[in-house]
Formats: sequence, structure tokens, C-alpha cells
Amino acid sequence: MKKYLFLLFAVLFAATVLLSCKSEKTFEVKGELSSAKDETLFLEHRGLGGIRLLDSVKLKENGTFKFKEKAPENPEFYQLRVGNQIAVFAVDSMETLQVKGDVKDLSNTFSIENSLVNKQLRLIDNQTRRVQTQLNETEKRHTAKTIDDITYLADLDSILTGYKKEISKLVLGNPASAAAYYAVFQKVNDYLIFDPYDKQDYAMFGAVATSWDRYYNGTPRAKHLYDFTMNALRTRKQQEQQAALLENASVAIDSALPDIILTEVNGEKISLSSQKGKVVILDFTVYNSEFSPKHNIDLNKIYTQYKAKGLEIYQISFDSDEHFWKNAANNLPWITVRDPQSVYSRLLSTYNVRDIPIAFVIDRDGDLVARVENYATLSSEIGKVL
Repeated sequence: MKKYLFLLFAVLFAATVLLSCKSEKTFEVKGELSSAKDETLFLEHRGLGGIRLLDSVKLKENGTFKFKEKAPENPEFYQLRVGNQIAVFAVDSMETLQVKGDVKDLSNTFSIENSLVNKQLRLIDNQTRRVQTQLNETEKRHTAKTIDDITYLADLDSILTGYKKEISKLVLGNPASAAAYYAVFQKVNDYLIFDPYDKQDYAMFGAVATSWDRYYNGTPRAKHLYDFTMNALRTRKQQEQQAALLENASVAIDSALPDIILTEVNGEKISLSSQKGKVVILDFTVYNSEFSPKHNIDLNKIYTQYKAKGLEIYQISFDSDEHFWKNAANNLPWITVRDPQSVYSRLLSTYNVRDIPIAFVIDRDGDLVARVENYATLSSEIGKVL
């Protein structure tokens, strides 16, 4: 009797294991890679915690391979790697992916048959590489001083705007897709192309986060995206409140401006807050530009008119060329400082500066009373305070 019970238990156990194996969902990646003889091909998971090796195979002369892995709960990202050649792809639950490529240039030759989402990933990768190349070329021209700082900023904005316009159509076309998720997290020079703290770009993150929360609720990726997006929203709201302070013509008493401490031409550090008790024009400018000579002539007229009444100018240069700035600012009669971060300065975002030149009028108590983009009105704004 015991012998029969043991046999029955063994049969039931084997059947349970067999059913379990059959019910486990898997995906398969197979294909052929040329120029791959004796190369080792790695299959890796690109998870939230980093890249994890799943499997590997040494390729024979025909370059054929096959990998089989447990299917993910939500769209997930994987990569095939040969040496330093990498090709990223997405998997959505159970499927078989048929791959082709050449290991000599895997990122550009990699393709997956009959997979719309992976075709979209290739498009995103190609566009991201193109933008990276354009940005690098623009930076080289700026470093070589063949373009000035203002042109450099305009060129950067044009390159990124063009990319976002094209990729946004893909994201909004199906925000629940792996391609949409992949797109909003693309980077150049370790910076996200879509800035979650920018109101316009945030819409992309919001659309994807909402869709993933709906269709893949409870999965680690959906939760991470949702938390990331909500944190960005909270931060942006705080930034908008500060920006409203700097945008308004008048500010409540006791409003605190972010202080600035930068170095003058003579090497002395001087703070904006040290000018409390005077009416201050906080001027953001670039000397190495076409507008600069006339700009400083107009400022000098105002400075000469109101200096005796307690006016001071705290002028910040965002020139990348320190030598040029020193020569240009050396004989100016007001406070002239330079931000060494140039066009990458945090002051530009902190003070919500989109275009240069721009000025802020600060009263004797150190409070902001006007934001001036049209310098024709600057003299009258100063007259109101003095």
C-alpha cells in the first residue's frame, strides 16, 4: 500500500511540474548575425537596477543563435551585446523575435522582423545619435569661437526642438508602448532630452506615466515612472512659484531673491545682496555679441542720470571667453561680474531667463519691483523707484 501511495505521489508531483513548465510564459529571441564567427553573443536585461546578464552563446560561422527567457509582466527592455557593440530591443509578454544584423556595426544593422515597437526603437536610436552628432559639432564651433554665445544657444535650442517635435508624435501616438517609455528617457551627454521639469516636455512624461499606470499598474516600471513624474511635477510647481515672483512687476514685502556672489574684473568677489540700500539694475548680458556696444551705451546714460540718487548696476556676463569679458568690462563704471558657467549657468533657470539681455529692477530693501525685457522702458521703471 505504501509503495502504491509513493508511486501516486511521484506521478502527481511530476504532472504538477510538467504543467507548471507548460504554463510559464516565455519569449524567444533567435536569428542570424553576420561577421560573427567565434564571437560571444550576450543577452542582457536592461532593468531599473541596471544591466543583468541572462545568457550567452559562442557564435559559429553561420552566426545563428537562439535565446529563451521568462516573459515579462510589462513591456521590458533587453539588449544583445557582442564586444562593445550593443543593440537594444523591447519584449512585450510572449513572442518570438527574429533578428538580423552584422556585428561589425550592430547598432546600425540590427533589425527585428514584423515588430513595430522595435522599428520605433531603431528610429529613436537613430534620431538620438543624429542629435548627439549635431550638438557635438555645434559645441566644437562654439569652442573654436566661430559662433558667439547667443548663436550657440539658439542652435542648441533649434536642434533639440526639432528632435522633440518628431519624437513627440511617436510618444503621443501610443503612450502605453515600450517605444514611448524608451523615448522619454533618451539622453545626450548624460542629460534627458525631454526635460521633466519643463512644462512642455512634462506633458510627454505625464502621458506615458498615466498610460503605464493604467495598463501595467503595480509593475515596478510603471510605479517608478509614475513616482518620477509626480516628483518632477512637484518640483516644477515650486519652480513656477519662484518664476512667478520674478515675472511679476511687483513683489510682496519680504520677498527673498536668490543671492548672487560672483567675481569682478579685478578678482574681488561681490554679492548682489551687498548692494542693499541702493536701487539696483540686475543686468544679464553677453559682451561678445552684436547688441552689446549699444546696450552698454544705453545703460551708461541711465547710470549717469541716476547714479547720484543711489542707482547701481550689477551686470552679469555669461561670456564663455573670460579674456574677452575682462577687456570689454574693464573700463565700465558699474559692477561687472562674470558667471564662469556661461550659457550653462543655473542663474538663467533660477531667474527664468530665456533671452539675453534682460534686466531686473531691485529696490532699496532688496525686493524685486520690475522685470524688464524692453530696455526702452528701463529708465521709467528706475524713475518710479527713485
